[in-house]
Amino acid sequence: MTNQADEIVELDTLEVLDSSWVAKVLAIGAALGAVTGLTAAYLLVQRSKKLGEVPEMEVGEGIKLGVWIFGLLRNVALLADRTEK
Repeated sequence: MTNQADEIVELDTLEVLDSSWVAKVLAIGAALGAVTGLTAAYLLVQRSKKLGEVPEMEVGEGIKLGVWIFGLLRNVALLADRTEK
C-alpha cells in the first residue's frame, strides 16, 4: 500500500513540475501567432496597394485557408506523438 501512495505523491510532484512550462509555451505561441498574423496582414495590404485594389476574400478562399490552418495546427499537435515513438 505504501508503494501506491508513493506513486500518487510522485505523480502529483511531476504534474506540478510539468505545468511550470505551460505559461511560457502559451506566451511564446501567442507572440508567434500575433507576429505571423501581422505579417500576413501586412503582405496582404502591400499586395493590394500594388494592384490598386481593396483586398477581398471569397468564401471558397476562406474555407481553403481555414482547412489549411486546421491541418497545420493538427500537425503541430501531432509533434508530441512523433517524438514519443
